[in-house]
Amino acid sequence: MRLLVSLYFLTALACGRTGADTPTTPMDVPSTFTGAPGEVHLITLDPGHFHAALVQKSMYAAVDSTVHVFAPEGDDLRQHLGRIERYNSGAEPTGWTEEVYTGPDFLERMLANPPGNVVVLSGNNARKTEYIRAAIDHGLNVLADKPMVIDPAEYATLESALRTADEQGLLLYDIMTERFEITTRLQRALSQRPEVFGELLAGTEAEPAISKESVHHFSKEVSGAPLIRPAWFFDVRQQGEGMVDVATHLVDLILWETFPDQAIDTTDVELVSARRWATTLTAAEFAKVTGEEEFPDALSTDVRNGKLEVYANGEINFTVRGVHGKAAVLWNFEAPPGAADTHYSIMRGSRANLVIRQDAPQGYVATLYVEPADGFDPAALTTAVAELQEEFPDIGWREADGGYQITVPAELRKGHEAHFAQVTEQFLRYLTEGGLPEWERTNMLTKYYVTMAGYRMSR
Repeated sequence: MRLLVSLYFLTALACGRTGADTPTTPMDVPSTFTGAPGEVHLITLDPGHFHAALVQKSMYAAVDSTVHVFAPEGDDLRQHLGRIERYNSGAEPTGWTEEVYTGPDFLERMLANPPGNVVVLSGNNARKTEYIRAAIDHGLNVLADKPMVIDPAEYATLESALRTADEQGLLLYDIMTERFEITTRLQRALSQRPEVFGELLAGTEAEPAISKESVHHFSKEVSGAPLIRPAWFFDVRQQGEGMVDVATHLVDLILWETFPDQAIDTTDVELVSARRWATTLTAAEFAKVTGEEEFPDALSTDVRNGKLEVYANGEINFTVRGVHGKAAVLWNFEAPPGAADTHYSIMRGSRANLVIRQDAPQGYVATLYVEPADGFDPAALTTAVAELQEEFPDIGWREADGGYQITVPAELRKGHEAHFAQVTEQFLRYLTEGGLPEWERTNMLTKYYVTMAGYRMSR
């Protein structure tokens, strides 16, 4: 399989130089879905982020093993194909075949004769909303990495694309992996147990009822290999600032947890405050994660005193039907030894707070705590955990400082990379069901309304 990928890539480079025809179109590409084997045909468009490859770290019965890639030549494409090759030859080998076209008219070629029915988007975000609009207009379903929009001027385009998708019976969905993180799922489940949690408090800006804070690192490993990021990743005009990128996950979770399966309209949210700040990188740090020895000219306006300023950090405070929430994202260059990306979250209830911590005392493993308030009954927690074991086998609880820790067996901790398969499987189910639930559709637009409003307010 390694040889197949390499040969296709060499063919693709030749196509890019000579303008040869697009790779062979499958004989029959269904436009409706039943869940039958191989009826979903993927097209990967301009992959520039490792999340595009993670969609293919697993295989799916409903998805054909041949994936058509349309992209410009360059390191982004080479690294994408290299990741697919590693998955094909890994300990649990996949069996993907990549047919690649790299002509300068890659987008036009894809749209003129689509060799598939689902477009996967994960890369440079500067054109993502444009790509979404174009794919939907040409009758293609879209599975897009977050964020689907990074500029408030493009929000109306996203809104229009989603409306067109509904009218044409197409599916437009973004990859919300964090909904599948086990402690987040348990936090949500316990918050729906009034005998344990009580009622969700309204909170204040200083002490939100629900808070999501995420810490990320530019230097990291993915699938066991050092991650080389493209230089454009550090250009917020192309990647997006922190509050419109990673914060998308956090705003999504706030809506998803505070009012589960309920449609939250833009009129149900109100922005309170927002701020942004930069992480600085030295030339040596930049070289370590990009392989480039100097800051490119495109980033020259972001260099101050020899260091690159990346506005990757942001905080948005807003209310959802009067309930105060906070989404905050922070980027450091790299984690301390033994550490990794971390997540902190709190939901404040009248009987208990539900708190996720992922710091040194937790061994940098996300851990959920129940911190009692007035009226808390430990017997209610025992009953709730026992009942939740049907959905979450072998979870338990034990006493901890300040309350109780929810114990989670290793088999329920899937890990970030595995969450991409879970999201893809959800997408495939929605394809078979014929569309999104109303709450998914409405909340998708609302979360981007919040991030775009935060972006404007931060200025």
